Amino acid sequence: MKVTQIPFKKTGFFSATMLDYLEKKEAIQPFYNNFPDITGFHNQIEEKQKSFRLQSRLVLVDALKNQYIDFKVSEKTNEYIESLKHKNTFTVTTGHQLNLFTGPLYFLYKILSTINLCEELTAKFPEQNFVPIYWMATEDHDFEEINYFNFDGKKVMWNREDGGAVGRFSTDGLEDVFDVFSNHLGNSKNATFLKQLFSDGYLKHNNLADATRYIANELFTDYGLVILDGDDASLKQLFNPIVKDELENETSFKAVSKTITYLETAYKIQVNPREINLFYLGDDFRERILFEDGVYKVNNTNITFTKAEILKEVDNNPKSFSPNVIMRPLYQEVILPNLCYLGGGGEMAYWLELKDYFEKVAIPFPILLLRNSVQVVSKKQVNKLEKLNISLEELFLDQYDLLSKKVTENSDIKVNFDEKIQFLEKQFLELKAVAKKTDVSFVNAVNAQERKQIKGLENLQKRLLKAEKRRQNDLVDRITQLQNEILPNQSLEERQRNFSEYYLAYGFSFIKALKGALKPLQLEFTVLELE
Repeated sequence: MKVTQIPFKKTGFFSATMLDYLEKKEAIQPFYNNFPDITGFHNQIEEKQKSFRLQSRLVLVDALKNQYIDFKVSEKTNEYIESLKHKNTFTVTTGHQLNLFTGPLYFLYKILSTINLCEELTAKFPEQNFVPIYWMATEDHDFEEINYFNFDGKKVMWNREDGGAVGRFSTDGLEDVFDVFSNHLGNSKNATFLKQLFSDGYLKHNNLADATRYIANELFTDYGLVILDGDDASLKQLFNPIVKDELENETSFKAVSKTITYLETAYKIQVNPREINLFYLGDDFRERILFEDGVYKVNNTNITFTKAEILKEVDNNPKSFSPNVIMRPLYQEVILPNLCYLGGGGEMAYWLELKDYFEKVAIPFPILLLRNSVQVVSKKQVNKLEKLNISLEELFLDQYDLLSKKVTENSDIKVNFDEKIQFLEKQFLELKAVAKKTDVSFVNAVNAQERKQIKGLENLQKRLLKAEKRRQNDLVDRITQLQNEILPNQSLEERQRNFSEYYLAYGFSFIKALKGALKPLQLEFTVLELE
């Protein structure tokens, strides 16, 4: 195993928002609290310790024990759960959708980054305990985002009717998916494990939340991962005051809208708040709560409430109230003694909209950490890259740019068009100086001629490059094939492939290799070379 770290910005796959955050640019500093470094964690520990109540800890521990009651719990996970009763115990959290069979590869990267960060913090702060949490997004209702995974270039899909929170979905119908998937796997030892994992997860549990808990627990139980389902009455009771405030005062809408007016001057806005950022959750629906004409209405239903009725409903049926993307982060921070949230670039971008809202309701804003991203390459692929004289950084270039660069390097014709364009620009500077002493029409003529000459050179450069690509057709094909193999659809493979492809080849050693490679506080992209 060989590990290479590359700056995120060198890959070309990360937004300006994230790159500025990683570089602590001045423009983005108002939108986060403590930065993910050791000093930041020291400050966050002090802040969270002062604000998180013992009663909340006891409710959390009881809820977790109830959620695990029908599951095998490792000694380490059980110790972590028990430790949450103590004021010197904190959590580090990542969240993910209930994707079929974990979905894209980065499911593993999120969780292993979280586990590794807890271990690193334990070494730095030995008097504290740190618990890795996987927050299952059981209340999401976008089934089309989670009902498939990719295996060997094919989509393995679960077809069923949509409706309601996905965690409550019955696992009926997954026998057919299992049959299709099994036929792709073969009969090796690793294939047998994958079949058993899928079968025990989806065919022996009644709903998607329990199935996902089982699979994540099997993969990460040795590391003590604690899996949390927020769709829990006792946990939501802790959030009731915030829910009531939202219904009466539309607090999140006002605070986040204010933040967005400043944030959008420099960055792309990830999500926009609604007047009320809550859903009403039934067995087979999850619909927005609207306030119209003095009445609270549940969208696309006949359910209505007066103000008094809906506030009473919050107390009587807390599970019926489900936070949307704006309020879910706050719910997490209310019920957990949490220090840090690890997520992808899109997640980090919408968290950056929320700091003012957290301050408004007096909840500490957590540290935000961009999760580890990984590109796996085989020894064979690395050898091919070396023969083609392509560095690991160059691998991430846009394909047109990569081909242009390598064809030019391999060409016997050495013409530096950049130098020639610079020479032209210098010549026209002298002409412009003369033109300014005459009239406007001559200035315009000089400018037009400069654009024409430079455009002509650029066209010649493109024609020469195109001719060289035809002449070096074999090189172009080899580079194209290799880059497409490593970066499917010209995208990071972590967004395309499922872990089962690598597990089939490497078994559990793949997960061990990842755990050994991921360094969450280094804030760099990881290339992992496997034999």
